[in-house]
Amino acid sequence: MKRFVVDRHGRIVFPFNFFPALDVSVFEGLDQFEAVIRRDFADKARTQAEIVARLDTGGYAGRYELLRDLATNLFWANRYLMTMYDKRPTRWRDVPRRRGDVFLPVVAPIDPGPASAVIETGYRSLSPTWDAATERAIFGLLIEILKNRGAVELDAHAIVPTVAEALGDRRARVYEISAYDPDYPRYSYDDVVGYRHRVPELEALMRHAMVLRREFPWNLEGTRCAALKDLRGDEVVLVLHPRAAEVSRFLDRMKTPPTRARSNPAPAVAHRRPPTLVPPVDVRRRFTVMPRVEALAACRGERVCTNEDLVRNAAYCWSPMTARDIAVKTGIEQRTYTDMELEELSLQAALQALAKCGRQPEEFGAVLFCSCTSTKAMPSVAAWLSGRLGMLQTHASCDLIAACAGLPYAVAEAIRLLEETRRPVLVVAGEKFSDKIGTVRASRMLFGDAAAALVIGPAPAGAPPDVEVFQTYASGPMSEVESIIWPNPDFDNNVTVYGPDVRALVKRYMEQMIAELTALPHPDGQGGSLLDAIELVVPHQANKTMVTAIAEAAGLAPERLYFNIERVGNTSSASIPLALQDAVRDGVLTRPMRIFAPGFGAGAVGGYIVARIGPGIVA
Repeated sequence: MKRFVVDRHGRIVFPFNFFPALDVSVFEGLDQFEAVIRRDFADKARTQAEIVARLDTGGYAGRYELLRDLATNLFWANRYLMTMYDKRPTRWRDVPRRRGDVFLPVVAPIDPGPASAVIETGYRSLSPTWDAATERAIFGLLIEILKNRGAVELDAHAIVPTVAEALGDRRARVYEISAYDPDYPRYSYDDVVGYRHRVPELEALMRHAMVLRREFPWNLEGTRCAALKDLRGDEVVLVLHPRAAEVSRFLDRMKTPPTRARSNPAPAVAHRRPPTLVPPVDVRRRFTVMPRVEALAACRGERVCTNEDLVRNAAYCWSPMTARDIAVKTGIEQRTYTDMELEELSLQAALQALAKCGRQPEEFGAVLFCSCTSTKAMPSVAAWLSGRLGMLQTHASCDLIAACAGLPYAVAEAIRLLEETRRPVLVVAGEKFSDKIGTVRASRMLFGDAAAALVIGPAPAGAPPDVEVFQTYASGPMSEVESIIWPNPDFDNNVTVYGPDVRALVKRYMEQMIAELTALPHPDGQGGSLLDAIELVVPHQANKTMVTAIAEAAGLAPERLYFNIERVGNTSSASIPLALQDAVRDGVLTRPMRIFAPGFGAGAVGGYIVARIGPGIVA
């Protein structure tokens, strides 16, 4: 998990966006590791030659763009040292000679050329973008590192020789630090996390510059290439140690071929549609116990993370973006995060729902918990909630994973359990994405934390059901099944969204849903279809821009849709009940209304409910 922190200014900071770290335990070979390094460092970085050429052609509008290119170039130039090794200046006489976990980078002097001088001149010729003093301070940190690197190639390879291996060639050169001062000032973790600037872009860039500079806590002008044969004993040289035990094990694996045979992937198969599709479930016709929605409660994260906060936290591997860019692309202005554990947030929602309906814990026949971000396996969160709520025994308490279609899946199962038990069912949906996103920008823009709970009990004899129709789907082409992945080894085990594939599955299901609603009769015996009877559409709050466009193409007018995603982000299984709560607060849901609530997401799952929801059930 990669948790956010709250700095001394009371603002959210994502430290992992500034201090590069990779979970090397997931890599089976150097090729996988190098592919990630290329994606996160090389693909986003301009070379020195490209920066110089852009300066020559007047390609920079102001200093910020140049500074950003320079910072990403330096992250690339130090990609291996920053992700794998701790740099420790050591007197040559004290350097271990035979240890396998102490490494000595062999360096080569290179001709720095005019790049740094051209960049300095080019910087001075550009106008400040926002703040001349801050931009000058950032440039001073970056150009000092660039000048130092200009004469020494320090980070050319992921695998660095051990001291014993380096000593095999006495002519080899190493990185010597003249007049090394162990008390040389260094930016601390708190300096980086606690930095603040009124301009979000400059705040992020200064943090990047500080992180780069703290990698070299010595006088950069007092460094040189020294031949091993010339070292006598008191010279201070740079040795490297693995940053963590996992790095050490990874380096060992790279030297020893794996003994485990890798499994061959299964051959691709043709996807076939079922001979007949399972129709939507008409609750009146299928069940004898009619479901009544007795209570709905929702808890959002207590920490607000705005689009500006994302820009302040822009990672070294992110493309440039503004707060406005995020809003246009997603429809989101902010998302909410929680310091609580997912189970605690979900418990709060469950307690509110029980208080609202007035039921006692012993009355419940089942507890269902749906989530795609839970890390608790034993006991299940549903069983844990049952115990915390004081339920001595239920007919069933279990977890359900259906991602963003979690609510339709859980409501469908609750209605089936209601038929069995004739006792109320507690449905809880909870998600905590904030610590599972890492440096994946697309996910960070979208997801928030929230929990919601519904109590579904038996309606009085002869009363109509509140949930009238439900439907669920799953599967499809593997590109859609794996359109949202967590954990994803290719992205440091973080939540990853592949946008085009998500759009494909949403489009497929939305068209199918509209066709089914159009084919069903009006439930009140009037002319027209069930779709005509829908008064409000409350979709899973995935991405407002995407969902609106797909719904409109499928025949739903945008004004029929309700969104609260701009305030809370995408909260997956919790998003529909959270939106229903806000629809009441916003004065949109002011009386019992027939709601169409579709959901779709990871695993190519989908589903919907058609239900009559009134404001009186909302806690």
